[in-house]
Amino acid sequence: MRKYYTRPCNFHYGNYAKKLINIKKGLPLAGNSSIAFDKVEIFQRKKSNTDSKIYSLNEIDSLEIEKKNIIKSDLKNVVSKRKNIIGLNFDKPQIMGILNITPDSFSDGGLFFKEEEAFTQAELMIKSGATIIDIGGESTRPGSKIINEKDEWNRIKKTIFKLKKKFPKMNLSLDTRKSYVMKQGIETGVNLINDVSGLNFDDRSFNIINSKKTPFILHHMQGTPDTMQNNPKYDDVILDIYDFFDKKINFCLKKKYKKELIILDPGIGFGKNLEHNLRIMSKISIFHSLGCPVMLGTSRKRFIEHIVTKFDTADRAGGTLASVLYGLSQGVQLFRVHNVKEINQGI
Repeated sequence: MRKYYTRPCNFHYGNYAKKLINIKKGLPLAGNSSIAFDKVEIFQRKKSNTDSKIYSLNEIDSLEIEKKNIIKSDLKNVVSKRKNIIGLNFDKPQIMGILNITPDSFSDGGLFFKEEEAFTQAELMIKSGATIIDIGGESTRPGSKIINEKDEWNRIKKTIFKLKKKFPKMNLSLDTRKSYVMKQGIETGVNLINDVSGLNFDDRSFNIINSKKTPFILHHMQGTPDTMQNNPKYDDVILDIYDFFDKKINFCLKKKYKKELIILDPGIGFGKNLEHNLRIMSKISIFHSLGCPVMLGTSRKRFIEHIVTKFDTADRAGGTLASVLYGLSQGVQLFRVHNVKEINQGI
């Protein structure tokens, strides 16, 4: 477990960001000169709490040597340009459209369960600017139960075949926890795996991904969908998630799997209460120091209702857009959403 953690902060944008970088008063975030930062927040775990302090970049050299070395090592990850994954350039925000081919997903269960409806929705999201379609055949909403792996694959396979035929260059992501479904999907042309369990559900999953060097989204979830909202607890939610990511990345590296193929998703709403979700949102730029692109999935989630109460709506488009723009302000590169056109318009 780490002693210090580095979060880039105090961001600047556009031409002013480029100016700060040119005069060496700011650093580019993930190699993108259109977003710069000139301060860092340093976290330190203590016995009963977490301490944090903000430093300007020119103060780092005056810190004690252990802290300075960790910060400088982290900053190399923060500023390094993210390599393209499945052809996506992370210098600009990318949108992943959600396609749930299930009867029971929390927001759109049953709406796209039939093959023709699923394909029409995918086509609409592609035309609305999605650069990835994330296809899922099993609901992982709070309280959901596991379904048979073959039933899950049978729900989605025809839509995947049809999309690959009509849109051969379109990126398809597979939202599954099961190695059988991953294997079938990869063989059918899926080029990204999105496993909400962080590859913890099925022991064979990583070997399937590693054998084909298929990129994947490293997602954090505490517990399982049927138990995850039963009083989730953390020592410090952002540092605990950071440690989980760090451990998994190092595991992948030891297995000769490249870090450049990993996208990080802290898992808003997956084993987190409102306080946890808001702390993740407010400090999400900490994950840039791991050197991978960061994804945010807030679309229509219940934490929005907990904030807006009587102003809640069925699609929570306003709260979703607000959370996307807040993530964008901290350099998040990928957003998983239902309302692709509206989010694209907002960005």
